[in-house]
Amino acid sequence: MTPLKEKETREGGHQDSYDSSEGERRTNSETDVVSQIDRGMVIYICFFNGASEELLQKMVSTLLNVRLCEASSGRLVSVLELPGSILIVPQATLGGKAKGRSMQYHNNISKEDGLRLYGAFVSLCEKEVATASAGSSVEVKHGTYGNRQVLQLDTNGPYTHLMDF
Repeated sequence: MTPLKEKETREGGHQDSYDSSEGERRTNSETDVVSQIDRGMVIYICFFNGASEELLQKMVSTLLNVRLCEASSGRLVSVLELPGSILIVPQATLGGKAKGRSMQYHNNISKEDGLRLYGAFVSLCEKEVATASAGSSVEVKHGTYGNRQVLQLDTNGPYTHLMDF
């Protein structure tokens, strides 16, 4: 199970990283769980300067249809074919570049544009899941853009991928 704790701290937030795992999203308190998934995919997302809505459909289609999740039979399937869920986590720090002994985030999109793209990305994921997995138990849960979020992740092996669109 992967918990995601959320705090009221503003952060900026196009790179995707995802993990085939279990996830949980929480609020400020250690005990208040906001969202939780058991089996499925955790998607960390960051938007860079130049990101646009035209790219979002390709991102959603690729992430939800790529065969990276292991079915009970041992065969690889997409998250849409699992009895599982998707947890989307806005993660602006994916856009950081090391400069000397500190990190810089000059390539990240503005907070306003990031919020708009994040909302559109979540909506497209929800629509795709509703269409592609009608009748199954796949659901989309997500963090709040701009808030500090703490994630507890239990994963079946080191199975994290980075996709740059």
